[in-house]
Amino acid sequence: MDHVPGETSPDPATSGVLPDVAPQLRALRRRRGLTLEAAAQRAGLSPAHLSRLETGNRQPSLPMLLALARIYGTTVSELLGEAPPERDPVVRADRSEPVEAGGWSYRQAGGAGRALQCLRVHVPYATRADIVRVHPGEEWIHVLEGRVRLALGEAVHVLDPGDSAHFDSLTPHRIGAATQGGAELLFVHTLMQSPVADLCLGDGTPHLR
Repeated sequence: MDHVPGETSPDPATSGVLPDVAPQLRALRRRRGLTLEAAAQRAGLSPAHLSRLETGNRQPSLPMLLALARIYGTTVSELLGEAPPERDPVVRADRSEPVEAGGWSYRQAGGAGRALQCLRVHVPYATRADIVRVHPGEEWIHVLEGRVRLALGEAVHVLDPGDSAHFDSLTPHRIGAATQGGAELLFVHTLMQSPVADLCLGDGTPHLR
């Protein structure tokens, strides 16, 4: 049997040291919207090796757990199935630092590490240079102030205050304000524990304002 650095074969004498991480690895990869091939490439493994980890035929070492946790945007504790500490369900407005990315400005409107990422966003005026986004997940937007131009595939929609849109983010899409002063909206998406660079915001270069 071949040996892969960072992986160990199950050993009956030590099988109780690590919990069975296989179900967690598979579930987190799928929630992240990655195929077996894409995740394996990021981890420096072949799809067959990652498949062995996900089926429990191999046990990952700690360095491998760290690498997979980074890829899936989570922690080793979650990979091991440990219960997270109780989260505060309330997000106070005065505790949310505004962040800017490519002209967009947003504040967290939901808790960190949730399956839903909830933001309050200031959207700049739309230009032809705005990037078209395509990625796994769903998005929901609700316009608070101003008007928003939403391009979904070949269709273009203009949303007024009070209007909402809910769409599959695998559909090529572009969001921008239809008013020169920008627009304010609530933005919810399902990319699990995404870093700022993965958000459908700006140019993916975040900085505190």
